[in-house]
Amino acid sequence: MSRIGKRSVAIPSGVTANIENGTLSVKGPKGTLSMGMLDDIEYKVEGDEITVMPANETKRARSYWGMQRTLVSNLVDGVTDGFSKVLEITGVGYRASAQGKNLKLQLGYSHDVDIVVPEGIEVKTPDQTTVEISGNDKQAVGQFAAEVRQWRKPEPYKGKGIKYRGEYIFRKEGKKK
Repeated sequence: MSRIGKRSVAIPSGVTANIENGTLSVKGPKGTLSMGMLDDIEYKVEGDEITVMPANETKRARSYWGMQRTLVSNLVDGVTDGFSKVLEITGVGYRASAQGKNLKLQLGYSHDVDIVVPEGIEVKTPDQTTVEISGNDKQAVGQFAAEVRQWRKPEPYKGKGIKYRGEYIFRKEGKKK
């Protein structure tokens, strides 16, 4: 039995959920999100909650049960509050600036790195060393943050690079003389 799957997902006021043509769509103040439903999982919208149960007793149904409930919860959280990731840039001369639908990074390369921000994601740079990525789709926000971080991962000797806020960088000692 899935401990996560047993709990139903509460639908807050101002949010509606519909099941039609094999998709679950959730509409709220931050937009609309939808997800394809699996045949092995049974989804029910009852009043102000969504329940997710395995449709049969196969191993596949049991193994997908908790994950599908979490995905449904992410849909509801995305249309109510949204998701965000904060990246911090460390290094001399390293900086970022948001320019419309582009993110411009200066990371010590001979050229500036211009990244096109995908649809549905908002990028803010409150200062030159902080990048705030937000949107209502958790997967898209995390993927874009990972792509930005990929340009200059934090290195263990000086700690220079792009890291998530709160991420611990294991520091190594330099060469002995």
